[in-house]
Amino acid sequence: MTDTDQALHSFTLDGKQVPFSAGETLLQAATRAHHYIPHLCWHPDFQAQGSCRLCQVKVNGHPGAACTVQAANGLVVESNTDELNRQRKTLLQMLFVEGNHFCPSCEKSGNCLLQATAYQMGMEGPHFEEFYPDRPVDASHPDILLDFNRCILCELCVKASRDVDGKAVFAIGGHGIATHLLVNSESGQLADSAMTLHDRAASICPVGVILPKRRGFSVPIGQRRFDMRSVAQEVQGGTE
Repeated sequence: MTDTDQALHSFTLDGKQVPFSAGETLLQAATRAHHYIPHLCWHPDFQAQGSCRLCQVKVNGHPGAACTVQAANGLVVESNTDELNRQRKTLLQMLFVEGNHFCPSCEKSGNCLLQATAYQMGMEGPHFEEFYPDRPVDASHPDILLDFNRCILCELCVKASRDVDGKAVFAIGGHGIATHLLVNSESGQLADSAMTLHDRAASICPVGVILPKRRGFSVPIGQRRFDMRSVAQEVQGGTE
């Protein structure tokens, strides 16, 4: 894209010009240009659905999910504001109390997008009363552990298994507060599915639900992805 093209195809994000290509969403263009907009359920390899609402921005003064709103020339987008960051902080606090998230004992600590985003938003504690849901752990598979206690319903494993692996191992069931991740097998156990450790779905989880067995803490906490630099610094450094 030439300088002229950028001038003709750009929007403003927090006062900065962001070039975009035809068909890109606000979040796609911002991330490519190394501008951080908080998000959990969005992944560059899959179609966005706007389920977590963490990437909510204001577009010409109106609310919209940055992962689904199409970039258009001349849009004025606000993201890093006190109001929006307070909303994101509240959403994160609700996610933490809805599940069982005990970061000090979680193998994903330091590699967890939920944890890293909570740090980025300055979340001090859960704030709301915790639900402590009774969720199972599926250790039936010889190579993969499923800990449903940490699921944030991002649906990335559903998309990866269906669209990349061609297996449709995972699905979302239930309604409202009872919505949950489930395994598409006759027994409901992962061991009776076609999933393998090499599947895309095995490595897509942004939190600590899908974990390889016999590899726990092989990289010590303190030397992991978000231990080295924040989630915002990662995007701004161009390694997202």
